Amino acid sequence: QVQLVESGGGLVRPGESLRLSCTASGDFLHLSGMAWYRQAPGKEREFVARIYYNSKAEYAETAQGRFIISRNNEKNLMDIQLRSLKPDDTGVYICHARIHARCSDRYDDYWGQGTQVTVSS
Repeated sequence: QVQLVESGGGLVRPGESLRLSCTASGDFLHLSGMAWYRQAPGKEREFVARIYYNSKAEYAETAQGRFIISRNNEKNLMDIQLRSLKPDDTGVYICHARIHARCSDRYDDYWGQGTQVTVSS
């Protein structure tokens, strides 16, 4: 059983910051690439940022320069620092990971339940 759990969401004012975390737990052999997506009300899921096992990071244009993604492989943890938040950043932030589970012979995609980020004055 593999589980991704996000935390850190909340209500903030424009210009403020949040730090979100995603922790992977369960029985797996390798935690590969991880990423953050978000979904705003009435919109499709949107890519935010991803980070590879070696910590190489990629960002969506809207996140570049404002968000910083990181990971700690010893703790199976991925963080993203959300800075200079705007109302358009509002949405459910969802953790994604590609994981080689012990019961599988391949890497599979896993998704967390998401954590709500609301940016409002």
